[in-house]
Amino acid sequence: MNILVSACLLGIKCRYDGRDNEVCHLNKLISKGYNLIPICPEQLGGLSTPREPSEIVEGKVINKCGKDVTNEFIKGAEEALKLAKLYNAELAILKERSPSCGFGKVYDGTFNKVLINGNGICADLLFNNNIKIIGEYKIKEYFEL
Repeated sequence: MNILVSACLLGIKCRYDGRDNEVCHLNKLISKGYNLIPICPEQLGGLSTPREPSEIVEGKVINKCGKDVTNEFIKGAEEALKLAKLYNAELAILKERSPSCGFGKVYDGTFNKVLINGNGICADLLFNNNIKIIGEYKIKEYFEL
């Protein structure tokens, strides 16, 4: 099975601050025969690393300096969807709370770490194209690790 995975969860230093969010037990999936396909929608959309943090505000993605980066987030989501289709991925393991990858909860746009109900741009597009989404905190439960 091919699975899209937020690259930061695999230890790739692509977060907005140039760090990663590595989840060590993802390696167990590789040893179980899963093919993990790293994606960073923000990089795929043309944003640099490091970059200003962004949050969703009234349907737009705005970085902390007030710049609208919605188009870059949309482009990155579309590129991630292309990869999902190319590899016939039916599942994506995405970084929770991210304006790209968050699913179910994202930050509210105040940059104060307040969560609200909602999806990141990429997670929403993948979900609307019949790709199951799980966050990094559900990996052990979903795969019974």
